[in-house]
Amino acid sequence: MKNESHEERADRNFVELLQGARVAVTGVQVLFAFLLTVPFSSAFARLDQTDRWLYYAALVSAAVASICYIAPTAQHRVLFRQGRKETLVRRSNFYGIFGALALAVSMTTSTMFVIDYLFDAVLAWITAGALAALSLWTWFGQAALNRSDHSSGEPSSPAD
Repeated sequence: MKNESHEERADRNFVELLQGARVAVTGVQVLFAFLLTVPFSSAFARLDQTDRWLYYAALVSAAVASICYIAPTAQHRVLFRQGRKETLVRRSNFYGIFGALALAVSMTTSTMFVIDYLFDAVLAWITAGALAALSLWTWFGQAALNRSDHSSGEPSSPAD
């Protein structure tokens, strides 16, 4: 928006960040909740050490993703009416990126964990590698290329 003030831009950016996080947080919380139930199944006792470490990585990274996606809302409550919206926007953007990385790790290791249990380690590694590459490319790689592409002709503002 060309005629918006610095404060209005920060408000708009923060709302946009929260809208994006709202989409991701539901998936993260469902994954996290599912992972919390896994050790209570009877088959969990039969897992080898590798599968237990895969489960650990999936669980902890889902917890980290959940924390990162919830952080902007919690911090907004603490910083409410303190005039720190721009700080909150920058911080929330960082948490969103870090949360997405943690979510990619959790989704990849969760899938690897299940495929290794159902089939074998080779198929699990191949699938996990493909999922990791796909998430890194679609969530970060394409955007990084667009960020560095100055041929679009559209100037970007520092707050966007």
